[in-house]
Parts: sequence; C-alpha cells; structure tokens
Amino acid sequence: MRQFLDFEKSVAELETKIDELRQMGSQGKDSGTSGINIDDEIARLSEKADKQLRSTYAKLTPLQKVQVARHAQRPKALDYVRLLTTDYTPLAGDRSFGDDDAMIGGLARFRGQPVVVIGTERGHDTETRLKHNFGMARPEGYRKAQRLMEMAGRFGLPVLSFVDTAGAWPGIDAEARGQAQAIAKSIDVCLKAPVPLIVTVIGEGGSGGAIAIGAGDRILMLEHSIYSVISPEAAASILWRDPKLAPAAAEALKLTAQDLQSLGVIDRIVSEPVGGAQREPDEAVRSVGDAIAEELASLVDLTGPALIQKRRDKFLSMTRTPLH
Repeated sequence: MRQFLDFEKSVAELETKIDELRQMGSQGKDSGTSGINIDDEIARLSEKADKQLRSTYAKLTPLQKVQVARHAQRPKALDYVRLLTTDYTPLAGDRSFGDDDAMIGGLARFRGQPVVVIGTERGHDTETRLKHNFGMARPEGYRKAQRLMEMAGRFGLPVLSFVDTAGAWPGIDAEARGQAQAIAKSIDVCLKAPVPLIVTVIGEGGSGGAIAIGAGDRILMLEHSIYSVISPEAAASILWRDPKLAPAAAEALKLTAQDLQSLGVIDRIVSEPVGGAQREPDEAVRSVGDAIAEELASLVDLTGPALIQKRRDKFLSMTRTPLH
C-alpha cells in the first residue's frame, strides 16, 4: 500500500477515489451486473491526480525534499544492487571486530563488468530496519568498506557506492571502538583508491556517515535526495533551540541536489519519476544505472595515479571556491 507524505494530501484523496472506483468496477464485472460506466470518471480523476502530483513536486521546499528522501518506500541500497548487478557475492566482516549489517558490500557484475559495491542499507520494514540499524554504521562497518575498497584497488575493480544514511551510529559502543578514526580512515581510503569510484546518494546523505563512502570521482544524487552535514531538525535545535524551525534550517543548509550541484559539491543529478523514486522504484533504479554506466565509461581509461590526482584536486577545489 502506497504511503503518502503530508503535503501529498490532495493527491492521496484523488487516488483513493480512483482505487474505490476501480474496485466498484471490478465487483460489477465479477457479479455480471451492468452499472454506470465509470471508466470516464477514472480517466478524469487520473488526469487530475497526475497534474496535481506534477504541480506539487515541481515546487517542493527543501524540507519537503527531506521528507521525500527519507520515504520508507524509496528503493534502498540492496534494491540497487539486486536490480543493477548480477552475480552479487556479499562479503562480511572487518577482520578486526565483527560484521555490521548497516554497511553492505561485496563483488558483483555491473552490466557485465566486475565491480565492488558498497552501501548503507536502511531496510524496508521494522525487521530489516532493526537488522541494518536504520543504515547507521558502526566502526566495523566503515572498516569493512575500507577492506572492500582496498581489495578493489588490488584487483583493479571499479567501486560503486550507494549512500543512504542519517549518519554514523552515535552510540557509546561505536565511540569506544573508534568511530571518528574509522570514518576518517574511510575517507582517506576513498581518496587513495586507484580505481574509478562512483558515488550515488539515493536517499539521505547524512554527515560523516555519508562522506565516509562518498569521496568519489563522480558524485551523483537522485533528484529528491539530500546531502548535508547535519539534519535540519538537529541544526534548528542547536542554532535556535527550536526544532520547529527545521524549515528555515533546511533552506540555510543548501542540502538539495540542485543546491549542491550549483555549489560544485556534486557532479550530476539523476531525474526521478514524477512523485519520487518511491512511486516507480524500478524506473528510478534504471535511471541510476544508466547514469553510472555513462560516468564509469568516462573514467575507465584513466590510470590509477591520474584518478587519485583528479579526485584529490576535485575535493581541494571545493575549499578554494568562494561561495556566493
């Protein structure tokens, strides 16, 4: 069953009416009774709902984009791995403490090409969200990502990274095992990887938990995804002591894909189906796959040292460009 966000109320009402009419029509056919022709009414309401949906999504505020990015029905990292790759072989453990289900990764083939995939997995329902800790990785998760990226470098395999996390796990256990060092080391490993590294922000890209696997040659963002050092709610609580000011914080943070592309932080925006990736997950995943293939093709001829230098220059330039 489709889940609607609060600003989609008008669309929800129309689509509920459409579903009711379709059910009435189906029941009439099953019973063999002839009733009024409801096809014209369904077509009229469908057209109205489509226009309303397009209008709504054409003028989303930053905070509304945050809601879309967090939508429970958006495709998650494992969905992208399942739909975009073949022969996926998951690898586990950091060879130091244990495994972390919040960070997934392994070997696969992307359109026939061997690759290493990594990503933060949030889960779709209560059971899988608990299993994957809502996509918030602990130190062993980032050390697993480091191990996979270093392995990719040894075997000359491109890395595909899928980012979807509110941030790294902030628990005492994570701090005790060196969370900050693990994130810093992951960023360092990203920057030193002698192979193409394509990063895609598929939902929420939160703080160090995202950039730990996000320092790539190409950074892609889905149209309604977000990428920020802090959540709007937390920023409002810190700056103004009032989480109700999250809309103002979301605006100030410049966390949308459109803002970040204009600032030079990301390289490409991948369009989503009307109404967000949650409405047509397969279509959204295919669009991401096409974008990754194009970006990968532009990098495969570069040598390891050239990739590393261009990647370093890319991130250093972000600190030297004046913001307006």
